[in-house]
Amino acid sequence: MARFNSITTAFAVLGLTINLNAIQADEFTKADEQRWQQQFMDSVKQGRELWTSPTLGTNGVACAQCHPNAANTHPETYPKFQKQIGKVIPLWEMINWCLRNPLEGQPLAADDPKMIAIQAYVTHERRGVKLEPGKH
Repeated sequence: MARFNSITTAFAVLGLTINLNAIQADEFTKADEQRWQQQFMDSVKQGRELWTSPTLGTNGVACAQCHPNAANTHPETYPKFQKQIGKVIPLWEMINWCLRNPLEGQPLAADDPKMIAIQAYVTHERRGVKLEPGKH
């Protein structure tokens, strides 16, 4: 509290006032929440488009051919041990395995907007499912 008093005193010397009770790090407006939800849903839409398109690979196969509506992807279980890779991995590494193998395409960086969109779509399809990292 002494630190806040000295900050308040410093502002007072400068002729400024500050209401420390009004400052909250996690204060979000309804407009913020609506904007963020819209951006998430835009990403989900882009992810679905990628999921159903054969453009991620080179052989005409789309993710949706093996996983319609993201079935059997179980994003709620990652990170987990994945036998195809032989270690514990996050979801994006499994997506890259599928891009390289069944789709014969190139892997995406974890922060690639396409990777983020694919993960947004997959997790959106499983919304409401209990998180169970490590479950097989």
